[in-house]
Amino acid sequence: MAALVSIVPVAAGAASAGAAVSASDTIDQATLGARGVYLEILNGGGSSDTVTISDFGSTDSGNPLTSNTYTVTVANGTNKVIFIKPYGYNPATGLITVAHSFTTSVTYKLYPVQ
Repeated sequence: MAALVSIVPVAAGAASAGAAVSASDTIDQATLGARGVYLEILNGGGSSDTVTISDFGSTDSGNPLTSNTYTVTVANGTNKVIFIKPYGYNPATGLITVAHSFTTSVTYKLYPVQ
């Protein structure tokens, strides 16, 4: 399990080559900040990657979610950007877990919402 590292965009530009994913990664509460993050998954591999994200947040009306995960499929040869809410972390660990079904040639970029 690896902690995902965010890239903070600046007016002059920030280099963003992307980094390899592992089967199970995490995003900590401090990285989420008050506004959440955008997680971009870049799938350069030969198979789809089903990204499963833990979510311990609540509905808009304040009720606990009925499922603590959601999935996003990133087809091979494509990229997807996923918004991750700032309050979806596990209160026991302070982490959101991001799991991947396929990791070969799959990279990520993580941007905090400023």
